[in-house]
Amino acid sequence: MATRRYAPKHRAEGGPSISLAFLADQSLGKKTIAAAAAGGLVVAGAGSAYGSPSNAAGATVLTAEARTVIGAESLASVPEEAAWQLEAPAITVVKPKPKPVANVQSAPRRAAAAAPAATGQSTSASQTAAIPQSVAGNEILEIASLYLGTPYVYGGSSPSGFDCSGFTQYVYAQLGKRIPRTDADQKAAGTIISADQAQPGDIVWFPGHVGIYAGGNMMIDSPHTGDVVRFREMYRTPTFVRF
Repeated sequence: MATRRYAPKHRAEGGPSISLAFLADQSLGKKTIAAAAAGGLVVAGAGSAYGSPSNAAGATVLTAEARTVIGAESLASVPEEAAWQLEAPAITVVKPKPKPVANVQSAPRRAAAAAPAATGQSTSASQTAAIPQSVAGNEILEIASLYLGTPYVYGGSSPSGFDCSGFTQYVYAQLGKRIPRTDADQKAAGTIISADQAQPGDIVWFPGHVGIYAGGNMMIDSPHTGDVVRFREMYRTPTFVRF
């Protein structure tokens, strides 16, 4: 039996090769060149035309260059339609609460400001602004201040309306002190004292009128028709009466 021998076929010298210049001309980029070299394609010397004889030394050098490119360049690619999305952390702004401001207004002053709402009457700023310092801590004046702005009513003796003696009698009654109804009887029933002995809260008597002493030259009273309970200066020197 005859045996056939087949001679191995070799690539002819000067066979086709792909130059770096050609790949660059085709706008394939360094990554494509590196990939081609890594895949086993023969890379001819730079500057040689397609189909020109290969140079073994040049191929070796360019293969080393390709390996350098592979080592320096990442073969990963990002699709052109890929979109980058950055999420910023949420920021919450907390406004500090304002510090409370201490209310330095005295109890009788606050009560006096609230009194008109309770009686249904209005009080002007000048009436409440004239409250003397002697009111603080003085039970009679503190109670009297509750009725600032109450209208004068002839014969009245309640928070719906006071005349002068009806006002003093009502205020004293809140402390359990019973005094007569009319101004003349109040003067007669109390103890008359000198001006230098007078204390805030004592009764001040004028002919036909009474009020409550508030210290200095001030008093609180229900003056006359058309007026309201308020602090004001004494219009003459009174007789001071104490109960």
